[in-house]
Amino acid sequence: MVKSRVHKLSGHKASKSVRKAQKMLRGAGVQTLIFMTDSQRAPDPEAICARLPDHSIIIVRDYNHPDRMKLAKALRSITLAHNQTLMVAGDATLAHRVGADGLHLPEYQLCKPPSLEGFSLVSAACHSRKALLKAEALGVDFALVSPVFATKSHPDAAPLGIHRLARLATVSRVPLVALGGISAQNVAKLKLVSLMGFAAIGAFADL
Repeated sequence: MVKSRVHKLSGHKASKSVRKAQKMLRGAGVQTLIFMTDSQRAPDPEAICARLPDHSIIIVRDYNHPDRMKLAKALRSITLAHNQTLMVAGDATLAHRVGADGLHLPEYQLCKPPSLEGFSLVSAACHSRKALLKAEALGVDFALVSPVFATKSHPDAAPLGIHRLARLATVSRVPLVALGGISAQNVAKLKLVSLMGFAAIGAFADL
């Protein structure tokens, strides 16, 4: 199934989507692009991976997916085919089983993290300076800070905004990735902040 998707999305359509994603990277002034899976907003994550550039990072979030193992295995196959990095959120055992490159820690796991041994990449979700300090203490490779803008994933959450994000970036010892409400229309605002990259869901589903 994975091979057929790769073949189906190759050629002009895939190249056009990759160029759009690369344009967003240039607009934000960053090097790293991260896709967070969400079966509600992006029901075909394999197709999205095939439309993203090499070296993109894919994080298997979808905590309530009915068959998370199957999802992670499928994404492991397609990320290998596209020279992309796969991380699993919140489940070190699943990450090891599918041969993921890294582990993503939800904020609640920062207080009592699982063993990080064997992962070449570890990231953390952070919604405050306090959480960033915990992530720094763990020595994570980068932190996803959210929500930067108003987002459909968490409609009741107050967005940080660019200025607050910039203040966090100034004091953080961990490279930051912006997440939440990022689109082709507002991605250029991120250029004002020193960031490692940006993460999104819907923006990539629309490529």
